[in-house]
Amino acid sequence: MVEKKEHSDWEKLELAREEFSHELSKNIHMYGITQSVGRLYGTVLFANDPMTLDEMSQAIGMSKTSMSTGIRTLLDANMVDRVWQKGVRKDLYQSEEDWYKSFSAVFVKRWRTSVDNNLKAVEQHCLILKALSNNEDEELQQAIQNDYQKMDHAKKYYQWLQDVIHLFESGEIYNIIPKKE
Repeated sequence: MVEKKEHSDWEKLELAREEFSHELSKNIHMYGITQSVGRLYGTVLFANDPMTLDEMSQAIGMSKTSMSTGIRTLLDANMVDRVWQKGVRKDLYQSEEDWYKSFSAVFVKRWRTSVDNNLKAVEQHCLILKALSNNEDEELQQAIQNDYQKMDHAKKYYQWLQDVIHLFESGEIYNIIPKKE
């Protein structure tokens, strides 16, 4: 009788893990990661030992090629680490234990690109405004001045975002909002 209960409890644990992984995979798009790669992450997260691509493929039922692409995505997001074990020739992967590090890496990568692109757009717009500023049309001049004010506001905002990004890059964010450990 005890044996049956233990088996049932293991099934409950596996079901709970699957439910957590499913929920995680539904929301992982915020990291720029697909649901299927989210399921892969859930598999690696709950693995007792580091896993090979073959083991991941077998556990999820996806091709080894898909596993390779997915694991690269997770490596880029600092959500998994490549590890070494004596006597094992294949690459092994395990989940990154510091989720704060993963979030910071993704946040910085995504926001840095957006902020840099938006600052370039501000500069481009200001160059066009400067080229138009010789026009004698008073209404156009007023519109140009309004645009300059908006670009000044935008530039200050994007510089502020650069400061926020720096907080994550430097780890200073954790002095302001400590990690929950």
